[in-house]
Parts: sequence; structure tokens; C-alpha cells
Amino acid sequence: MASAPASPRLASPPSDAIRTGTTPPDGLNRSHPKRTSLRRRFRRDRTLLLLCVPGILYFAVFFYVPLAGNVIAFQDYQPYLGFQQSPFVGWTNFTALLEEPEFWSAVWNTLEISAVQLFLYFPAPIALALFLNSLISSKVRRLMQTVVYLPHFLSWVVVVGMFQQVFGGAGTVSSYLNEHGVHVGNIMNNPDTFILLLTSQSIWKDAGWGAIIFLAAMASIDNSLYESAAMDGAGRLRRMWHITLPGIRPVLIMLLILRLGDILSVGFEQMLLQRDAVGKEAAEVLDTYVYFHGVVDGDWGMSTAAGLMKGVIGFILIVLANKLAHRLGEQGVYR
Repeated sequence: MASAPASPRLASPPSDAIRTGTTPPDGLNRSHPKRTSLRRRFRRDRTLLLLCVPGILYFAVFFYVPLAGNVIAFQDYQPYLGFQQSPFVGWTNFTALLEEPEFWSAVWNTLEISAVQLFLYFPAPIALALFLNSLISSKVRRLMQTVVYLPHFLSWVVVVGMFQQVFGGAGTVSSYLNEHGVHVGNIMNNPDTFILLLTSQSIWKDAGWGAIIFLAAMASIDNSLYESAAMDGAGRLRRMWHITLPGIRPVLIMLLILRLGDILSVGFEQMLLQRDAVGKEAAEVLDTYVYFHGVVDGDWGMSTAAGLMKGVIGFILIVLANKLAHRLGEQGVYR
């Protein structure tokens, strides 16, 4: 009985062919693909690179080039002398800044306002995004999104003016409460409720805009997870707790880290418009301190030192928060 023919085997490529990168004799190309040269990649992506040029120029001209002006913090800067002729004073501006009581009052007000906004304002876009994502009707969802986005495009002058018409001494809410025996006075001029007023203004103006990022993160969650959870009997709240929130957790942690780095900035225009109404004891923050001591009073060196300290502290907070996110198993802002 004839034996079955042996199955043909592919000959292994010789070692010389592997070293030289030539095609093996069996016809199989085992060589690594060639890397595209940098010149060819520039030629291939030239359209996208040209679209990025305006954004790069914007950040370079208005953000990175002005960083050279931080040298004023170490000088007794005189505008008519310029950078080169103004004398260097070393750490004198920083020492004088730390000994000034108004600076520490501005720091305390900034931290207090940032802490309240972190606990009240930061969750507002998340809650709004969860509410919009739960709407079944797409038409109602688009209408609600349009309505909550619009206040973001209003300037702080318009927003503060609208709140003045509603909560001011002769405003709608104040007049109604006073007519019914509840004397609240002028809420816009009350230092005790000023922080809550600022937070409510920020929520009304920017919560809808901030919800865009969370809605985009929710859109990337696989719908089959919701369907499987619904078949297992999970209600809406359980699906939100076990699927939606874990799905947006990386984005939430990233935005929280960025918010911690920006904790010493609470909105210059918003504070400047209402500073005179409640007094600088309640509304003086680091941004307004730098403006009034630098631009108005002409103390350029000390105000620049305050701004530089704010930037350094914010950078340190971002690095520490990002390392904490890595320890918790999240990606953070950068790896």
C-alpha cells in the first residue's frame, strides 16, 4: 500500500537573507516596513500643518513670548527705562510681597472662593450632562443643549447686569420678597453672600458649556453595556452609577487636575465688575490685586512677583495631582 505523500515544508530563510533584509526564497516577505521619512510626512500632512499654524502663532505670541516679561519680578522696573536698564533687586519684591497684609488677604479670598466653586460649581456640568444624556427625545435634547449653551457667549458685563436687575436692591426677586415681608436688602451688595452669588453666576453662565466635554465622553460609551444592564434588571440610577460615571471617570479626573492647577484664578472680569459693590475686603483676589498694584499703582515688580508665584503654585499643584492620579491607576493629564 502506497504511503501518503509527505506534506511540503517551507524552507527556512537563510541567515544571510535575514541579515541583509532580502526576500526569503519561499516568496514570503519578512522584512520590516520602511519608515516614512520626515520630509515625506511633512509633504503628506502639509494641509493639516498649515491649519495648525494660526493656533500655534496665537499661543506663541500671546502666551509663551510674554513669559519673558517675568524678569520684572526681579527688577525695580521702570517703564521708561525698559528691561535692560531697570536695576535688578533679586528677591526683594518677593520679600516685600510676603510681608504685605493685603496680599495674604487676597490669597485667602481666592482660596475661599475657589474651594466653594470646586464643591458647588465643578459638579454642576456633570449633573447637567447626566440629565441631558437621560433625555429620550433627541429633539428635546438638542433644544435643551442649545438653551444651556447660550449663556456662555454672554460677556460678564451682561451677566452681572442681568443679576443686578434680578437680585439688586430694586430687582425683581428683592422687590417681591420685600413686598411679602421678607427683607433681604440688596443681595448684590452683601459681602456675606458674595461667594454664593459668584458661584451661582458661574453655574448659570458656564455649566452648559462645561457639559459638552462630559456629553462627548458619554457618547463614547458602548450602548451594549446599557442594554445588558437593562436586561439584568438594572434601573436608570444603577446604570448611571455603574456604567456612565466609570466611563467618564478619566475625563473627570483630568478636568479636576486642571481645575486644581487653576485654583488661584477665579475670574478677573467677574471680580472686577463687583469689587466696588461689596468692598475689596470680600472681593479682592490675586488677579485684581495684581491689576490694581501693577497697572493702577505702577508697582510693576511686586505685582509681577505675585503673578509669578501664582503660576508656580498652580504648576506644582498640577504635578502633584497628576502623580496622585497615576497612583490611583488613572492616566491624568500626562503620563
